[in-house]
Amino acid sequence: MQHGESNNVPPPILPPRIAATGKRGLGPLAIVGICLAGVAMLLVLAVVAAGMFFRVHAAEARQERAERTSAVVARASKPEAGLTYFNDRIASAPWSIHVLKVDRAKKDLTFFSAHARDRVLGVGLLADQARAVPGDVGRALAGVNGDFYVRDSPGYAGDPRGLQIMNGELISAPDTVCVWFDTGGNPHLDEVKSSFTVTWPDGRKMPFGLNQQRAPTLPILYTPRYGAATGARGGREVILEKDGDSAWLPFQAGETYRARIREISTNGNTRIAPDILVLSLAPQLLSNLPEMEPGAVLQISTATTPDLKGVKTAIAGGPALIKDGKAFTLKNPPPGALGGYAEGSKYQRHPRSAVGWSPTHIYLITVDGRQPGLSVGMKLAELAEYFVKLGCTDAMNFDGGKSAQMWMNGQIVNSPAQGEDTVANSLWVIRKPEGQ
Repeated sequence: MQHGESNNVPPPILPPRIAATGKRGLGPLAIVGICLAGVAMLLVLAVVAAGMFFRVHAAEARQERAERTSAVVARASKPEAGLTYFNDRIASAPWSIHVLKVDRAKKDLTFFSAHARDRVLGVGLLADQARAVPGDVGRALAGVNGDFYVRDSPGYAGDPRGLQIMNGELISAPDTVCVWFDTGGNPHLDEVKSSFTVTWPDGRKMPFGLNQQRAPTLPILYTPRYGAATGARGGREVILEKDGDSAWLPFQAGETYRARIREISTNGNTRIAPDILVLSLAPQLLSNLPEMEPGAVLQISTATTPDLKGVKTAIAGGPALIKDGKAFTLKNPPPGALGGYAEGSKYQRHPRSAVGWSPTHIYLITVDGRQPGLSVGMKLAELAEYFVKLGCTDAMNFDGGKSAQMWMNGQIVNSPAQGEDTVANSLWVIRKPEGQ
């Protein structure tokens, strides 16, 4: 600095200081609130993203299912003389309806009721039941699942609810409406009534049941088609063999059998040999029994109304969808209707299988269900309406839900609600062997 120059040097310019306000920084609760808000925002974004993902995934799954069904339909459309298959899509519901149309004029086509494992107890895939059709009966072309059956009792799973005649053999007694084919191959829809009776050596008569879990108040007759053993405990079991020239096995409807007592067991769970019948009686029945001993002869009647003597194929289901031209029309439960799934499900949309016929054709139908975008299923009245449109005068419902399946040309052709699944029995369109 030169002598005589001013000593007034301006101070350096500093950034302004924020004036003290007297307020403190954010407290812990405020910080926690901000963090929680952030987490909530992230959760909302995650939920939105997940929803978009699942909607896209569901749409892709529906598209894949539709494409797969279309491919299966194309393969199933292999021509078979007298048999037509088509998949009827009705978008307004939506419904996917699989239809087998059988020409009644084709005498080389017939029908066969199969049962899983070729016996009363057990369930199996439709493919396995198709392969088990005897060669002398013919070749299974197509079929659907059949009757309702025992599901929740492991030792008796597969026992049909109602009548079944398999290749002429009576394996399950009538209990409800059923479809049966006469010796000319014509279908009938009836609520068959059983008059099954056993006549004891002293002439007394008792009704009996057939091939089912033993009841406390009803004797049950077991045939070799039932399973390895009766499964009953205690009581008394009468082991029967053929008497003289009497009709015998395989067991048939509309027959009268003479059966000689081979042995009487008090242990239960008798093994069922191929040449015997076992009449099982619960302890509650023993006080009303006549005296019995080996060598005594019983008489067994398998009479029914209508008479099913000579019938080769019969299978139960229910209820009737159309009977003699009169259709089931109720779409809502009537006032005072009983509760429970069996009644309520009639008026709900579910997967369905059924059989019906017109004067010229027999139809097997499976309706997909419980699959939004593909098919929601049908009420029974809606299924009856569909059969009416096909010109049917009679039709009967089969087991539905996850059991509803149709098989043709080696594969399941519909889209089952829970994928391919096991069932107890089934009804098949059969091509007879050449020359029959």
